Parts: sequence; structure tokens; C-alpha cells
Amino acid sequence: MKREQLIREIFKKRTYLCVGLDTDPEKIPLHLRDAEDPLFEFNKQIIDATRDLCVAYKPNTAFYEACGAAGWETLKKTAAYIGASHLRIADAKRGDIGNTSERYAHAFFRAMDYDAVTVAPYMGEDSVKPFVTSPEKWIVLLAHTSNPGSADFQLFGDKHKLFEEVVLKSQQWVGSGQLMFVVGATRADRIGHIRKLAPDHFFLVPGIGAQGGSLEEVSLHGMNKDCGLLVNASRSIIYASSGTDFAEAARREALSLQAEMSSFLDRLA
Repeated sequence: MKREQLIREIFKKRTYLCVGLDTDPEKIPLHLRDAEDPLFEFNKQIIDATRDLCVAYKPNTAFYEACGAAGWETLKKTAAYIGASHLRIADAKRGDIGNTSERYAHAFFRAMDYDAVTVAPYMGEDSVKPFVTSPEKWIVLLAHTSNPGSADFQLFGDKHKLFEEVVLKSQQWVGSGQLMFVVGATRADRIGHIRKLAPDHFFLVPGIGAQGGSLEEVSLHGMNKDCGLLVNASRSIIYASSGTDFAEAARREALSLQAEMSSFLDRLA
């Protein structure tokens, strides 16, 4: 999905919601667990219930990799079921030297047809560059994350913090127009600062909902003229109910976020 299509979908649907498919076999409703592929059946019903309320889906690959070969097949089927109408983000947090990154890029972009993959920048440009494969594929670079331990390294430095160096330096790399940055919602006080460092890039923002991040703060400080945000919600949507009504409950949660997002998009008009 190219940038222009993503922006068009955001304003057409009045939403910048990304639904995180962190599908845990131990948390899906009991009535699905005898299905041929329980994780896919769960994903399918969540997607059906929320498709018109979001512009992206983000499976966290750990939940699928833990299931072995069957989990990889579920990841592939999930991408195919979502289709090209939504940005499909493989939350894999890869990052290694060039030839290994080339194989990661092949796996997620070609073998499974995802549109974006999350990448750790610690090993530098030559570990990220292999993910630059076409104008329709995105690299989602970890910048300032929402977990408590992020302060261990991301805040290291005097003149510039490490997360600032990541944002500034990566914009000098080949293919930087295809970069997004992960910026945690629980760091809302810094989102405005990071927006000044990267005025035109999209931010993928986890931490809304179950993690306590404020959608209002993220939107007020992080938006640019193109919206520039994909706000991810996972557990608060997909586990809104553990019963047979789980898809309906997920839709209610997504609809609430979409309505709030629509009001913030009105401010860009």
C-alpha cells in the first residue's frame, strides 16, 4: 500500500485505527478452540467485525511463531484475508546484517505479502536497507517504545538521546520515505518533540487502551497535515469479550475509538 492510498483511506473512513492481532491461543473464546485453525477463525471474525473501522491490522508474529509451521500458515492466511484494502503490518521486530535481513524481507513481503514489518535499528543502516524493496512496502522502525524498560537505552545520551539519533539518522538513509516510526502512546509528552524531528513521517503508536495511553494526547501532539498516525489497539479490542459475542464486543470498542478519531480529524479540516 502506497502512502497516498493510506492517507486516502484514513480520511475516507475517518479513522487512523490499527487493530493489533495479538492472538493468544489461551485467550481466544472456548467455542473456537475446536476449529481447524482456531487462531485464523478468531482473526477472521475480528476482521469481519472491524474492517470498516480501521485502516490497518498488525499481527504480532510471536503469537504465531510459537505455534510452529501451523502458525506461519495462519499468518499467511490472515494477510490474504485482510487483503490489499488495509495496511498489513507484520510486528516481527527483526534486525540483523544484510543477507539475513534480505531473507526476513522476503519472508514477510513476498512469501506472506505483508505491506510493512517492524524493524529494530540497533545494527544500523545495512540491517534496515534490505527491507527497502518497493514503494509499496514500509519499514516501521522502533524509535521510542512504550515499555518501562525503554529508558534503559532509548534515553541514553546528552546532546541527543538515542531515540532522537535513530529518528534523525534514519531519515538520511536510502528509502527513508518508506519509514514509519514506532512511538509509544505512554510517552505522549515526547510525541510532539518527535513530530518536530520527523514532520512528514507516519508514526505507529501502540499503548492506547489496555496500556493506558491517551488517544487525545497522541492525536493533539502527533498529527500532521496528512494525519501521520496509525494508533494501534490490541487487547482492548480483540479481548473485549471472551464469550460468543467477542466479535460484536470488538466492534463496539473499535467503533468508540473510530468516533473519537473522527473528531480529531475534523480539526485538520
